[in-house]
Amino acid sequence: MGDDRVRRLLLLTLILPVAACHRPQDHPAPPRVDTENAKLPDQSSTITVPVVADMGQLERGLEKELPRTLWTIDEQRDRCVAGRRIGKLKVTPDLGCRLVGRVTRGAIALSGSGERLRIVMPVRASISARKVGGVVSETATGSATVRATARLRIVGNWQPTATVDLDYDWREEPGIDIAGQRITFTSKADEKLKRVVADLERDLPRHLAKLGLRAQLADIWAKAFTSIELSKRNPPAWLRIAPRTLGFGGYRIDGRRLTLLLSAEALTQTFVGQRPADPPVTPLPPPGRVSGQPGLRFFVPVLADYAQLEPVVQRTLAKLAARGITLAGIGRVDAEFGKVTVYATTGGRLAIGVTAKVRTHDGSIGPTSGEVWLSALPYNEPGSQLVRARDVSLVTRTDSTAVDLLVHLFDDAQVHDAIALALQHDFAPDYQKVIGKAQRAIGHRQEGDFLLSTDVTRVTNGQLQVTGAGLFMPVRAEGSARIEYRPR
Repeated sequence: MGDDRVRRLLLLTLILPVAACHRPQDHPAPPRVDTENAKLPDQSSTITVPVVADMGQLERGLEKELPRTLWTIDEQRDRCVAGRRIGKLKVTPDLGCRLVGRVTRGAIALSGSGERLRIVMPVRASISARKVGGVVSETATGSATVRATARLRIVGNWQPTATVDLDYDWREEPGIDIAGQRITFTSKADEKLKRVVADLERDLPRHLAKLGLRAQLADIWAKAFTSIELSKRNPPAWLRIAPRTLGFGGYRIDGRRLTLLLSAEALTQTFVGQRPADPPVTPLPPPGRVSGQPGLRFFVPVLADYAQLEPVVQRTLAKLAARGITLAGIGRVDAEFGKVTVYATTGGRLAIGVTAKVRTHDGSIGPTSGEVWLSALPYNEPGSQLVRARDVSLVTRTDSTAVDLLVHLFDDAQVHDAIALALQHDFAPDYQKVIGKAQRAIGHRQEGDFLLSTDVTRVTNGQLQVTGAGLFMPVRAEGSARIEYRPR
């Protein structure tokens, strides 16, 4: 007991000379970091680019080029009907005739499903054998169906081509009965029809090229070099997209719609502050291999302004003062806490300035007032949205032999604990709000004749950063994205 009294008397003799002066005791403020911006890593994303064509255009192209009359015949034959024989004896002569006829086609119909394009073309033949033996004339009719199954590919500079499997069959072979004999014209029709089938197989890729898929794709590619606003304020943020490669992922046919499934691998960058310049547009590259995981990836910045933390620190210290503070070696003190200032300082730390007035409860040491500066290290656990503070400490200590009562107050563990607790911030409400803003901003965005659609399916937060603007929590968003040609 005697030792404690001696220690307290010694401490009072050091404090009393300073306290008696009643001068404010201010300590130098830590350097303010105003220019340090949040650092967000670049991401690699894969954006789906479906290019849609109406097969009606392809159908009309084939209709226009392929004539309705596929071929005609007008020739004299010496042997339309073979003479009859009995054994080796020929009892009737061969009968000649004139063959006149034509083969016409009906409407070309295109359809398909999955990866198969189907083409159906009805064919009708009408062939007359005139003046058989100089007397009889007959007309034969027949019908066939040309069917094609095509598989598409993209070659070279985004030009579509096709591998076509074409065939036809006669539902009714053209033929006539004369003098008890059946005369068919199938072989003659087959000879001509095979040429028509070969022409159709040759011309289909050319008509596919007329769909203008490459021109549409080049326009989409150029429009994809853009910056999209993620949030207007707190903080303003932009998503910049810079496509790098484009790959062909097949196609899908649904009824009369042909959709090329393309994937663009792009650099996706998040910028905080003013709108960044759009990345320079590069020419449409040839089909390439898109590597990496499919999906959209970008960062959404979530910011807690220091002005949000200052009143919390002030209220927490006021509650501590109301409960009473006892300092080791001094005893109970009466403290009044005033203005609180929080900003970023060096080393990823926060500077906390608190104005206060303190006196011993028994009045033995008069009131000492001033502004004291501390620093703390904010942090969050991996994946956590809760920010805590640790390593709360005084920035400077007095070098005089008189120990400042304010220094004793702010060097106390219970004050440190109160400040650390007050600096705790849960980003969850801001987190959900900002993600919602970003989803609304880029969920469905029309850029000219093109529609950018995104769907954020997963979010994870990164490591807290201390910036001049506030506590910054980078949130990594993942999902899907597609750019479609949608003329207004």
